[in-house]
Amino acid sequence: WNHKRVYRIYRELELNLRIKPKRRIKRDKPDALSVPTAKNQVWSMDFMSDSLADGRSLRTFNVIDDYNREGLTIEADLSLPSARVIRALEQVIEWRGKPAALRCDNGPEYISAELTSWAEKQKITLLYIQPGKPTQNAYIERFNRTVRHEWLDLHMFESVEQAQKLATEWLWIYNNERPNTAIGGIPPKYLTQAVH
Repeated sequence: WNHKRVYRIYRELELNLRIKPKRRIKRDKPDALSVPTAKNQVWSMDFMSDSLADGRSLRTFNVIDDYNREGLTIEADLSLPSARVIRALEQVIEWRGKPAALRCDNGPEYISAELTSWAEKQKITLLYIQPGKPTQNAYIERFNRTVRHEWLDLHMFESVEQAQKLATEWLWIYNNERPNTAIGGIPPKYLTQAVH
């Protein structure tokens, strides 16, 4: 077997055909991420995952107000179905007021009939980002990074209750004491107070 014979057989088997590159689909550029001008215009929500000390998975449901980046809630549990998402949102609405819109990805909890019909009844618009484009939900993604570095990665949780307690404590510090560079180096609560 010399190289000429191998190449002849290679061509006869049509192994030398050029593979066409995949055509890229041209998509419309999405609108730039809007900057709300007042609180409760748009809230962003997302899930995060971690694990407990015993290996069970821990999920968190995070909600922020896009205007002042205020963390509105962090719900921690082993499972967070759409009914739990609705309950968490209703608890925030009780003390904060209702948002005009909720920005989220296309996760099963967000596209469920239960959540969409709840949002419709509440007259809240659901703004879904394009699949695979987390930058369209940049405010909550940036918040999640902060949550990961300043809270989740610093603790080994023994129970869901401990995780929820530490989440609540951290969220208070984040909103009331921690300077946020995106809003001029002040904590989120102070931006809300400055507007009133």
